[in-house]
Parts: sequence; C-alpha cells; structure tokens
Amino acid sequence: MKKAVVLLSGGLDSATVLAIAKAQGYECHALSFDYGQRHGAELLAARRVAEALGAKTHKTIRIGLDAIGGSALTDPGIAVPDRPQEGIPVTYVPARNTVFLALALGWAEVLNAADIFIGVNAVDYSGYPDCRPEYIAAFQTLARLATKAAVEGAELRIHTPLIHLSKAEIIRKGAELGVDYALTVSCYAADGEGRGCGVCDACRLRAAGFEAAGIADPTRYAASPPVRGDSTG
Repeated sequence: MKKAVVLLSGGLDSATVLAIAKAQGYECHALSFDYGQRHGAELLAARRVAEALGAKTHKTIRIGLDAIGGSALTDPGIAVPDRPQEGIPVTYVPARNTVFLALALGWAEVLNAADIFIGVNAVDYSGYPDCRPEYIAAFQTLARLATKAAVEGAELRIHTPLIHLSKAEIIRKGAELGVDYALTVSCYAADGEGRGCGVCDACRLRAAGFEAAGIADPTRYAASPPVRGDSTG
C-alpha cells in the first residue's frame, strides 16, 4: 500500500485531510506537533482523530516554537484577538508550516513515503502567507532538490486537497467521508476541556462553515457560541 505522511493538528481541516488521504488508498502516518501552542487540547483531539480514522501510526514531535514567540498562539504576552484584524493577524506563527513540512518531509524519507498531505486553505482562512498556493509550490520545489529520495528518482508530492475549498465545502466533504467533527478542536484559545472560546478567528470561521454547509455544529463552547453567520472569510 502506498504511504503518506499527513499533518494532523487536531482541527477540522486536518481531520478532513486525513479522511481524504485514507479514502484515496494511502496508508496514513499522522504527524502532530507540540510547538508550544497555548493549549494541549488540539493534541488530544489529534490523537482521537488519528485513532477514529485509522491512521497506521501517529507521531507527535516537540519543537518548541514558543522559544522564539512572535505569535498570540505561542507567546502568552500576546492576546488572541476577539474580533477580525486587518492584514496578517497576530495568530500567525512565524515559519510554522515551513518547519512542519520540513519535518514531515524527513519522516516521509524514513518511511519511504512519496506523499505528504497538509490541510492549508486559501479561501476561508486568516490570511497566513504559508497557506498560499505559491508557498506550497515553492516547498514542492525544495522537496525535489533537498532530499536523497528525490535525487535518486523518487517523485515527492505535497498534497493540498483543501486549498481551494470554502469551509462549508470542507465540512461537507468530511461529512461524506464519515469525519466526526465532535472529536476536533479548532479554537485558538480552547480551555482544558477543549471547549471553544466562540470569539477567535478559528471559532468564527468554523461556526460560519457549519451554518453554510447546513450541517449541525457539534462544537462545544465555554461560553456563548459565535453569532450565526459571523464570518471573516
């Protein structure tokens, strides 16, 4: 069976990507990162999702991006915004996807896997520069230049099946593939039980996506859920 490394954060998008890779016939090796993010709820969610969707293996790597900070997700001194921001928001984590993809690329070589899946999206998203198609294309070029496997003839591929989909389309696709979104955590500031704050960018996009998809939102909130129809994307 062909093998794939699937980046799995524990959120809605990455769970859908894991389901897509499995449906395409891949033996899925899920990869999560403890990067110094605000809470561990998403890592617990990633473990649940990996088990529920039948990942062959699930590895969590500690990399500690909180050592450099610069983001509301890694620096406790920077608050998570409770309303949409202009430009690239402070929840952007410097170099995060570059580091994640580099480690996924290394593990793919070790596994003799030619495929890497990542749930980046350039439609309903927060404007992060490392979610754009141009970025993925550039990393694909790097993968073909920087690895022993590629130099020896392997065709390494970065798959972004969600990149041109709306949040509603992503949710509908996942529902078709049997993803249980109640297992996932998307909130930037979830509490210890994994309940969403209801006001951050991730919560608003998620809630608006379920509404637009016409699918009941299984998200648990610590307080009131986001206002229906409130979307930043």
